Order: sequence, then structure tokens, then C-alpha cells
Amino acid sequence: MTISITPSANQRMRQFLAQMPSAAGVRFGVKRTGCSGFAYVVDLAESVGEGDETFQIDGVPVIVDAKSLPMIEGTEIDFQRQGLNASFVFRNPNATGECGCGESFTVG
Repeated sequence: MTISITPSANQRMRQFLAQMPSAAGVRFGVKRTGCSGFAYVVDLAESVGEGDETFQIDGVPVIVDAKSLPMIEGTEIDFQRQGLNASFVFRNPNATGECGCGESFTVG
């Protein structure tokens, strides 16, 4: 697995994990939604489910479900602040298109 996390994303994920010490890690994956087909999911995982893969990425446990793995292979996760807004930003080499608002993407 070649997911990478920038230092700012690493810091933000560690902040989330510190607020919930019982979490198994950060869940990263995709779900069907939006005008382009898929959207990224980043959340705290309470547990590791059957079919999940766990990766230690720069000291952060990242949990990915098997269906998401092929779509996010090679993705870089960043965390950016712009004015009052802050969000994770994804650079996914598998994405062949994105919607205008950047909330969803297409693979294939």
C-alpha cells in the first residue's frame, strides 16, 4: 500500500486520535455518492472489521476496507487551511475526473 500523509495531515490525524484514545485508527476509504460517483471518507475507526487492512503510515494507524484499496492506492492525503476553512485534500493518481466542487471523483 502506498498511501502517503503530509506532515499537516499527520498532525491533524494525531489530534483526532488523541481525542479518542480507544480508537483503532483513522479510517480512510471511499463511498458511492456525489455527482462524479465516489467521495473520500476519513473518520476515526472504533474497530478493525473483517476485510479491513491496517497500515502504519508515519506513526498513524490507517484502516482501509478491501473495496476501497484499489481506488485509493497511491493517494497522498494533505490537510490544508484556507481562511476559516480547513479540510483534508486528496491527490489520487487513480482519479480520472472530479466534480466541479471537488467533493467527489471518478475512477476508471
